[in-house]
Amino acid sequence: MRGNGWWHLLFAATMAVLAGILTANLVQGAPRDALSLVAVGILVVAYVVVGRHGFTSTRGAVVFLPVMVLCAGVGAAGDPNMAFVQCIAMPLLWTQIRRTRNAVVVNVALVAAIAAGMLVFFGSGAQSIVEVALIEGCSLVGSLCLGIWISRIFELSIERQRLLDELRAAQQQVAVLGREAGAAAERERLARELHDTIAQSITGVVLLAQRAGRELAADSPEAAAETLVLIEETARETLVETRTLVAAGAPVDLDAGLDAALLRLGRRFERETGLHVEVTVPGDGPTAALPKETQVVVLRCAQEALANVRKHSEASTVAIALRRSGADVVLEVRDDGRGFSPDALEDGFGIAGMRSRVAVVGGRLDVETAPGAGVRLTATVAATLASVGAGASSAEVVRS
Repeated sequence: MRGNGWWHLLFAATMAVLAGILTANLVQGAPRDALSLVAVGILVVAYVVVGRHGFTSTRGAVVFLPVMVLCAGVGAAGDPNMAFVQCIAMPLLWTQIRRTRNAVVVNVALVAAIAAGMLVFFGSGAQSIVEVALIEGCSLVGSLCLGIWISRIFELSIERQRLLDELRAAQQQVAVLGREAGAAAERERLARELHDTIAQSITGVVLLAQRAGRELAADSPEAAAETLVLIEETARETLVETRTLVAAGAPVDLDAGLDAALLRLGRRFERETGLHVEVTVPGDGPTAALPKETQVVVLRCAQEALANVRKHSEASTVAIALRRSGADVVLEVRDDGRGFSPDALEDGFGIAGMRSRVAVVGGRLDVETAPGAGVRLTATVAATLASVGAGASSAEVVRS
């Protein structure tokens, strides 16, 4: 049964039982029961008109409950059996009145009205007063205890619901903030990826095109043709990197492992720039146990370091070394270029991007430089798995 249907059914059943008792007494020769029947009739009409709305409307309760108290008192004056109305009247008033203090007042008024009606019926003798006081006093105490207890449960339920609503709202807000943070992190990641891969590759294409132009101007068609081949290879690799980035896949250079990726990176950089590049990687390949995310970080740092060499260093030699140091894996990129002032260390998106990328995997980035002294960039990342057997020390030196 939906809504307040159970209340309507209980009220109707109580009124029917009460009307049956009063009618039987009236038939057996109790004329005063007619007054009680009239009170029951008025109570039923009042409930149908306004009382049934008192569960959701304060106005309905304000109109109905005084009528109920009055009818109960008048009915009890005609027949003490009218006290049976308390079975539904007391639960109703505690349900329809929101404030506990108001419910207590109406409850006391109801008991007082019924007690007064019963005294009218029985008379005001001492025995009647004691009996009525005991009966209605017990009813009042029981009703107040039960009503206050239920009201407290209701209040706790409301408070619990309020807290649940606040929790849901907070969870929704956290979800929104999480989505926004995720979107911001993804934008930052894409910015780093674009800077570390696509932008560098395009820069390489531009430099190669400039070299091809100089070679053509110097009447060196064979050298220019070789440079054009490099331009095509670089453009194809850039296309692959772009597609990989769009697909949010792992870097293609890591399919054969980090060591092989660094070797390819060094060879490619030497071909593009003409600089001498030396790559040193561990001969026993311990970096294979590194998490893929950490391998990506190390590779991106190497790419960014070489991009800085290409753009700023004016170096003639570059050295890339990957080694183990205790529980860490260390990438070191050195050049013999012009260096720069340590005061300008944080200038440029490259250094900041590398620091942020390394910090994500719990590592650190150190840059040592001075004007005319070249640059040494060191990225140190944790390698718990890779550190097993760190004492084995074979290394392979590859000159590109």
